[in-house]
Amino acid sequence: MLRPSPERLYAEFVPLLNKLRTALPGGPGGDTAPPASARLRTALTVFFALDGFLFAGWVVRIPAIKQQTGASASTLGLALLGVSAGAVITMMLTGRLCHRYGSHAVTVACGVLLPLSIALPAQTHSALSLGLVLLVFGAAYGGMNVAMNSAAVDLVAELRRPVMPSFHAAFSLGGMVGAGLGGLVAGGLAASTHLFLLAGIGLLVTAFAGPSLLRHRPAPAAPETPGPRQPKRRLPPRARRIVVLFGVIALCTAYGEGALADWGALHLEQDLDAHPGLAAAGYALFALTMTAGRLSGTILLERLGQTRTLVLGGATASAGMMLGSERKALGPAGPYQPGLVGEDDGSGPVAGSELRASCGWHGSSR
Repeated sequence: MLRPSPERLYAEFVPLLNKLRTALPGGPGGDTAPPASARLRTALTVFFALDGFLFAGWVVRIPAIKQQTGASASTLGLALLGVSAGAVITMMLTGRLCHRYGSHAVTVACGVLLPLSIALPAQTHSALSLGLVLLVFGAAYGGMNVAMNSAAVDLVAELRRPVMPSFHAAFSLGGMVGAGLGGLVAGGLAASTHLFLLAGIGLLVTAFAGPSLLRHRPAPAAPETPGPRQPKRRLPPRARRIVVLFGVIALCTAYGEGALADWGALHLEQDLDAHPGLAAAGYALFALTMTAGRLSGTILLERLGQTRTLVLGGATASAGMMLGSERKALGPAGPYQPGLVGEDDGSGPVAGSELRASCGWHGSSR
């Protein structure tokens, strides 16, 4: 039997090795990301996961904070508006900060402010003081969301690949981990200790991932060519209607997700008599399904298209929220018991009513 010569082995092995190197992330000769972009993508993914992790840690401790402050359901609802108010105010300003200082620097700055602010709600003892500190928390949360999404949009344009769903999946995955951890400690650890530990974890993660963002300089924008200034063109009526439609969809999506985040744990613990750990697990399951949906987002967009994916996602979310708001009790085998949560059955009506209201908003827009 003839053995192949070393020259022949070399000639067959080297092309195979080159193909393998091309297939690896950052390998030469392919359309994969260069090492700098790969490191930037990893750092951004860490910040998205951190954002979801910290937000979930706050969400699962809302029942404990409500009990600590002695707030009623209505005053708690007003205090929780502080998160949205702070986020909206900051979101309108963060774009200018990103334009001036860069989205990477603003992301890192908010990555410091968000962990510091998450420890504040557990130090309050009234609904008024809770609402004020939630303004700070909402400002840091909104600023971080705008800044890191702006950085992600720039990276998507640089990579020329639809990788945005992977960042949002990291947010949901972080939320699942944060809610799961909160469920484990909710029954035996004080809210102040839990949120203080989350603040420490957040600062450590920012110190670890922040330098990668600060070292990476985005590609400079193309200089404007001198010439006569073109008059601003107004969008045609059809384009304006589409913009308004997408704005309504985004509003209803945020309304539904916000209702689940703010009232989901309270609904499970007070209306359905769930253990604090189980109430926290409810948001963890919500984050888990969000992660699955976002990880499959790219595939769904490629196979179904944008419109079908939007309709399918909206219909699924509306059906899930309707079923959740109609559930009257938690059974060991999970039997569905029709009836409106919060009817005269001895349960608090507010959390269930909030979820039912969100279903109306969420479903009508999709």
